Amino acid sequence: MKKTKRIQQIIVLVLIAAAIASYFLVEPVKTTLDQIFSMFATGDFAVVKDFVESYGPYAMAVSALLMIFQSLMAPLPAFLITFANANLFGWWQGAILSWSSAMAGAALCFWLAKVLGREVVEKITSKTGLEQIDVFFEKYGKQSILIARLLPFMSFDIVSYAAGLTSMKFWPFFIATGIGQLPATIVYSYVGGMLTGGAKLFVTGLLILFALSVLVVMLRQIYQARQKTKSEKSNTVK
Repeated sequence: MKKTKRIQQIIVLVLIAAAIASYFLVEPVKTTLDQIFSMFATGDFAVVKDFVESYGPYAMAVSALLMIFQSLMAPLPAFLITFANANLFGWWQGAILSWSSAMAGAALCFWLAKVLGREVVEKITSKTGLEQIDVFFEKYGKQSILIARLLPFMSFDIVSYAAGLTSMKFWPFFIATGIGQLPATIVYSYVGGMLTGGAKLFVTGLLILFALSVLVVMLRQIYQARQKTKSEKSNTVK
């Protein structure tokens, strides 16, 4: 088992080294990746839409690869791709594409973390970010993944990497991710299907409202849990 994992580590590290080398040595690769990073930096889904649309019949495949790429390169904003997909392919088709490709990205992050270990993952993501997710996992236990997927302000990608660093099995992680990610994907896709370039302020407000709503529910649950614990301790003392 250890030998197999070591072989996997070597293969992955060689592939990562090859990808980095191709960026610096192969001009088309560098140009395309620079364009992708600049595109995400704009924060404008219309720019992402134009990029995906430019690939014509391969647009869906390019969109799926973009979603997986942003998963690996945390914390690029996935919702821009979700909006673009809904605008290009219709809200329900865009939702299926966004959800399935995000699931593929999550699975890949989980597997990479299992293979590479914490030291490498910290360099790919963020040491502070991983530590914050560790605390979150410790607090919410078995429900951590489902809760994290329902919270729009939690980094989807870092959660996937962090889960791979625990003893968590793949299928519980994958199922919880699928269920937890579905509501946000549907909402973003439905809204994204109606968006025009001038609707960014509306979308920003919607996302903030959604995040605050979930936060209020979470805080209420935490408060109730603490009150229940205090009550149980008080009854025990009596």
